[in-house]
Amino acid sequence: MDIITTEFFQRALIGGVLIGITAPLMGLFLVLRRLSMIGDTLAHVSIAGVALGFLIGVYPVAVGLIFALAATFAIEKLRKAYKTYAELSIAIIMSGGVALASLLFTMGKGFNVSVSGYLFGSIYTLDTTDLVLIGVVTVVVLLSVGLHAKELFLLTFDEDAAAVSGLPTRFFNFMISVLTALVISVSIKIVGALLVSALLTIPAACSLVIARSFKQSVVTVVVIAELAVIAGLLSAGVWNLAPGGTIVMLLIVILLLLLSVRRRLNAG
Repeated sequence: MDIITTEFFQRALIGGVLIGITAPLMGLFLVLRRLSMIGDTLAHVSIAGVALGFLIGVYPVAVGLIFALAATFAIEKLRKAYKTYAELSIAIIMSGGVALASLLFTMGKGFNVSVSGYLFGSIYTLDTTDLVLIGVVTVVVLLSVGLHAKELFLLTFDEDAAAVSGLPTRFFNFMISVLTALVISVSIKIVGALLVSALLTIPAACSLVIARSFKQSVVTVVVIAELAVIAGLLSAGVWNLAPGGTIVMLLIVILLLLLSVRRRLNAG
């Protein structure tokens, strides 16, 4: 248990707690709008940016963030081009992200070990720059959601009604995409690109089981994510486990328990 007092673990805990607020919050909007695969797409594109950052010697998370933001523009453009088949935009951008990342990996074989940390998470290597960036993203997300809570609620549950009422739906759609890109870009060093979508979607799946209103869902996703993050980090630190994988497995266990309890209550 001495690991809890170490500086690197405390930085990991701070970063994990902050991401435990923003990732499930943005994931809730994506899940309710049936856009949960956007998380995977932006994560894969971010990895391509991280690989380029290592290749050119620039802060990898910043380059990954730029790539993720560029991907949001591309997704919105493609969604307009394929209105009837909007999910095509997600598949196209994901394929492009994976292809570009693989090319950059082969161009910089020497940094493959470093990039693998972003694939599977390396929360124990968070430094002050990472924490500052995560903190800024957290503030931006909370302010944006707090100031536009009513608009986002209407957009999430009835986009047509939002448009008829004069709400600038294009702006808010883009805002959600940008905020999601920000969160994913700073999350991949914590849980890894291969697992980040779990932090976006599984707490939302849990909230759909127990929450009875949108406000309850917002509180539920954050509480469940924080429980998994804190318990996962403590478990990983004590038993020398992979932090990202431990957090995600705990989220899955929570979801299965909630589904089991609901099934028994319905049966009774």
